Amino acid sequence: MERIGDFVTRDDDSQANTQFIGAEEHPILTSSFFLDHVGEVSLTLKPDGLSWKLMDSLCNDHEDRSTCLGIQILSRNNTSINISDVYAVEFIDWGLVHETLLTNPGCLLGHASEVKNMYRFTVHGVDRSKSQPSLWAPIVYTFGHMDKPTCQMWVNRLNGFLSMETHRPKNLLVYVNPGSGKGNGCRTWLSLAPIFSQAKVKTKVTVTERAGHAFEAMASMSDKELNSYDGIVAVGGDGFFNEILNGILLSRHKAPYPPSPPDDESENDVLPHDPTVTITEPSVSREDESPLLSGSPLGGSQPVNNINENSEMSFPNERFRFGLIPSGSTDAIVICTTGVRDSMTSALQIILGKRLCLDIAQVVRWEKSQSGKDPRVRYAASFAGYGFYGDVITESEKYRWMGPKRYDYAGTKVFLRHRSYEAKVAYMKVEAEKTNAGANARRVKAFWGLSKESERVPCRAKCDICNTPVTPQMETRDPQKESNWVRVKGRFLSIGAAVISCRNEKAPDGLVADAHLADGFLHLILIKDCPRAFYLWHLTQLARKGGTPLNFDFVEHHKTTTFTFTSSGEESVWNVDGEILQAQKLSAQVFRGLISLFASGPET
Repeated sequence: MERIGDFVTRDDDSQANTQFIGAEEHPILTSSFFLDHVGEVSLTLKPDGLSWKLMDSLCNDHEDRSTCLGIQILSRNNTSINISDVYAVEFIDWGLVHETLLTNPGCLLGHASEVKNMYRFTVHGVDRSKSQPSLWAPIVYTFGHMDKPTCQMWVNRLNGFLSMETHRPKNLLVYVNPGSGKGNGCRTWLSLAPIFSQAKVKTKVTVTERAGHAFEAMASMSDKELNSYDGIVAVGGDGFFNEILNGILLSRHKAPYPPSPPDDESENDVLPHDPTVTITEPSVSREDESPLLSGSPLGGSQPVNNINENSEMSFPNERFRFGLIPSGSTDAIVICTTGVRDSMTSALQIILGKRLCLDIAQVVRWEKSQSGKDPRVRYAASFAGYGFYGDVITESEKYRWMGPKRYDYAGTKVFLRHRSYEAKVAYMKVEAEKTNAGANARRVKAFWGLSKESERVPCRAKCDICNTPVTPQMETRDPQKESNWVRVKGRFLSIGAAVISCRNEKAPDGLVADAHLADGFLHLILIKDCPRAFYLWHLTQLARKGGTPLNFDFVEHHKTTTFTFTSSGEESVWNVDGEILQAQKLSAQVFRGLISLFASGPET
């Protein structure tokens, strides 16, 4: 018998070697098992996880992983796994277990491992990459024992602990866009479906047949049916996620509209058209795939109040979560919320029930009607852009046969045209009150974006800024007061409003490197008319890791909660999360943490 910490192991192989120590409700369970490809271990189960210690000191070498022909078999240094990282435990009956490691890893001439037949169970969990902490992969531990009831008892106890992870989804709606990105949507889901099944997550899968299919399904689905699911998963890109988001929110999110742009005849400001001029008024102290064109329901041909008015499901909603498995052209939302563009990582975070809040922008297109201004609403999770951004998404529609490369080709054509557009923009000023010195002051300054460039903190997992509750010092200003607005008029190459940083493979830091997932702010980026070479310099900085795309005289960056837009001359279109929106008058506001996402935030 050997005492290890506060638990006891015995050397015999009978069921009697299983020991219970501690409180009756959650006793510590310990026994000797054979871990496949490792050897005999002393296995201990506590409510928070499973751990083991090698019984054979010969197995404790300095190599990090056992390999054969360069293929990783198992991490030798992994000696525990948290219950929060386990998604399935299975009894697999009688079979082979490899007792010991190869004595010469990676070499076929080394001694082969010994094998035994015994009863086995597997523990399926998550392994995080040491070089890329945001990258997750499934890992399997197989434990063997000569006694079948002992194995079954451990499986039952482990499953009992897993059943206490009540935040994990049990029933999900899944929509797959077969045409997303390079057309890999169906293949992506088929490769991941077995893991959902293994984790006992029921999935109702729909493969969309046309643009707008998912939107129509969400808009027509009753709240009773929607509430029967723990969430909805989109297998596709940012544009497909936007389609599902709008299908759910348009009929269910009730909130006042943002202020509408002023009518031309009511505006008293007289500003020169060129160059662009910013006027600050006196203040008181204090993707992607399947773009839906204007003919579809999501394109704005219906007023929002025509869709399912009597809904009961409301937002924010902590229980119902959105998931996104990347299969698009840019997948900026996934990169910003998980840290990597990896479908397996996203699937594992969904299965484990990870949760974070995400800001959502409400974009309102104003149209004149007999009753006055008629609002048509859209929601955006990442970005809304005009000018260059709108022209690229419009041009790319002509080359859908090219796949994701169409954006590079369309972007080059639009850049060479170098067209600017005359417009008026007004945005709400935000200002932090003086706060106490110390850590809280730095946190509040970071929250409001008032810190210096070197002090800015990008959004990461368990972000302090996103988790900072709104305090009286952080309350936004009254949008009805004229003194709280700043007006800008001139010619712009582009106008962008970023909800999140919009990191992607072509812009590694995103449009705004320190934008956060749930701080309640939009980042308004105004690119004034400038020589083509200067604009190229800006785009080059955007494509660089550690670049400074906002540090130009022709670039204005404003942190705000609300803005309005009016096209004054020849019009472009708006690109809203990769979807086309035609709007001559538009306003937008952000709702802090409006939806919950199956994600844990980027680690790096």
